[in-house]
Amino acid sequence: MSHTTTEGSSTTLPPLTAGPHRKRLGLVALVATFGGLLFGYDTGVINGALRPMTEELGLTPFTEGIVTSSLVFAAAVGALVCGRLSDAWGRRKTILLLAILFFAGALVVVFTPGFEVLVIGRVLLGLAVGGASTVVPVFLAELAPYEIRGSIAGRNELAIVIGQLAAFVINAIIGNAFSDFTGVWRVMFAVCALPAVALFVGMLRMPESPRWLVEKGRHEEALAVLKTVRSDDRAVAELGEVEHIAQEEREEQRTDLRGIFTDKWTLRILLVGIGLGIAQQLTGINSIMYYGQTVLVESGFDESAALIANIAPGVIAVIGGVIALMLMDRLDRRKTFIIGLSLTTISHLLIGFASMTLEVGNPARPFVILALVVLFVGSMQTFLNIAVWVYLSEVFPLHMRGLGMGISVLMLWVTNGFLSLYFPSLVAGMGITGTFFLFAAVGALALLFVATQVPETRGRTLEALEEAVSTGAIYTVTKRQARLARR
Repeated sequence: MSHTTTEGSSTTLPPLTAGPHRKRLGLVALVATFGGLLFGYDTGVINGALRPMTEELGLTPFTEGIVTSSLVFAAAVGALVCGRLSDAWGRRKTILLLAILFFAGALVVVFTPGFEVLVIGRVLLGLAVGGASTVVPVFLAELAPYEIRGSIAGRNELAIVIGQLAAFVINAIIGNAFSDFTGVWRVMFAVCALPAVALFVGMLRMPESPRWLVEKGRHEEALAVLKTVRSDDRAVAELGEVEHIAQEEREEQRTDLRGIFTDKWTLRILLVGIGLGIAQQLTGINSIMYYGQTVLVESGFDESAALIANIAPGVIAVIGGVIALMLMDRLDRRKTFIIGLSLTTISHLLIGFASMTLEVGNPARPFVILALVVLFVGSMQTFLNIAVWVYLSEVFPLHMRGLGMGISVLMLWVTNGFLSLYFPSLVAGMGITGTFFLFAAVGALALLFVATQVPETRGRTLEALEEAVSTGAIYTVTKRQARLARR
């Protein structure tokens, strides 16, 4: 069995080796990230579908906000419910259920006769999006070796931005080619049924999380799964670690809800997860992803040009995601967060200054603001989005991983929901200048929170992290690292 040092890093696990098990791990990650792809497409498709949808269904500004935010608020519920469900029912089965929800929600939206049924379809999609945002990263983190956990779990966020880019590109193609067809938005939504089918069929052949199997006492099944994605000696050693920590949890009776909320260290790490999720959303990233066309129209583009220009943030998001995966297992999580929040805050200030100094009608104004929006999205995707989702998937102890992730993502989605509901009002009341200056102020507070409260997790097995969190040692290590960095 492996043991841990004072830094919490595993020291005696056999090294990673090449072989069929590495290809199998890659295949599992590919199939599971179809959940992220659906997440991205379903959240991004509203960006170009909203205007033709409004025209056909006669939506008002208020009902537009309801249609957009209903998915997001439902995602908050889906994150919490599915996080808890995945702890009880299994990660794999929960993802299969999500695939069905994605498919059903898409059909309801496509064939909706009016506003009320449309909201029902958006709620179904939101439950699926929220569930995917919680369960898929945990599933990947629990299957990945700790040495490459960041790049494996981070693939889900890359799939999300690929899904958003796909939505922007498909919207631009369909929207411009069939601009005279009032039901064009229905075709945009119909596309998301295809990856939902692929996710369901693919997950039928995927294994359950070995760490969840150990938690349920199914040790032989857990070892069999580990041997498909690890060398045999590595699988046996990892199983020993997981069994040891699971036994300690049972003996200390920390596996129920009361135990989670009365233990000061698990409560503290839960608050860290909640704070990090809220901080990510208060950058305003999803306001750009949902209302990017609106921001660009306000900047000076006409509607058709804005629909095409809106592809640029989607492209930089994917490029940033690829770079993030390359950095994920090389750069500490805390350092990544601090760099990201610094860059996004600077981007907000620059957007605010540009919109204040360049008058409406200035031909340079829309292109300058587009370039700064691209800078903001690139900074966000390279240093924050993937890192936050990876961090949330790995920082919680096994007995509360689904619940902890679910609560954190619940608060993330609630924050996202209020921003998506009130962002049009913010832009209308404060203009682009005031809105982005406000985001900059909030970004500075988020930077302070990360620098003082968020502990490091990179380079440790999930079991070593669990022990460090449960004893509070993770905070001691972080403080020592901060002192060394200042020197």
